Amino acid sequence: MMETNKQESTVQKPTSLSASPELREDIQQTVPLPGSRGEHQAQEAFGTSRRAAAFYNNQMLNYLNPLMRDFIASQEMFFLATADAAGSCDCTFRGGPAGFVKVLTDTLLCCPEYRGNGVMASLGNILENGHVGMIFVDFCGSTIGLHINGTAEIVEDEAFRASWDITPEVIATVTGKEGPRPERWILIEVEEAYIHCSKHIPLMQKLDKTIHWGTDNEKFKGGDAFKAKSSAHSSVSVEQP
Repeated sequence: MMETNKQESTVQKPTSLSASPELREDIQQTVPLPGSRGEHQAQEAFGTSRRAAAFYNNQMLNYLNPLMRDFIASQEMFFLATADAAGSCDCTFRGGPAGFVKVLTDTLLCCPEYRGNGVMASLGNILENGHVGMIFVDFCGSTIGLHINGTAEIVEDEAFRASWDITPEVIATVTGKEGPRPERWILIEVEEAYIHCSKHIPLMQKLDKTIHWGTDNEKFKGGDAFKAKSSAHSSVSVEQP
């Protein structure tokens, strides 16, 4: 294993975990300072407190404004970050027909949970720790991204439809012409919403692809692309009920 030069990589830690007086003065707001204490600590350590304050003031909302809502309605995918109670994290891809993530109010959105590999990593984390992060990226148009952080809960499909009086038209956009019926839904209450700038996001061209919704066909799922079956790993046994 290659050794690293510790002297070159060492960063002087600030003596306090709280934000500096200068940062508090820049923000000039009565609501709690956005972000974590570690976030503020990093800003002070790397000298970005003033830039961060400007971003908090100008780019971060605690709700979805009309342009954000329209942006979500046009997206066919997003990435979902979760963590369990101990902080072990996971990040997963979610995809569907354009508009499959629905904005219910300016602080509440929902996404369908389709049939997957059965591991339930994201849902399992949400059951332990409701904090989630989402990022939508428009790779084929504006190359703008939208971050959403908030708290999530899981609702079964029938209960969700009954609670929100979801119309067939809404379900049609979630499932597409031949899409699967959602098994359940993730409800996300928005706490932070902000832009991911486009300067490092590649512009891509979308090509046609037939989506085989809910299939177990290994060919359509990608098979064993990383040859994991033949790689060394510990075996896992599951007791059958």
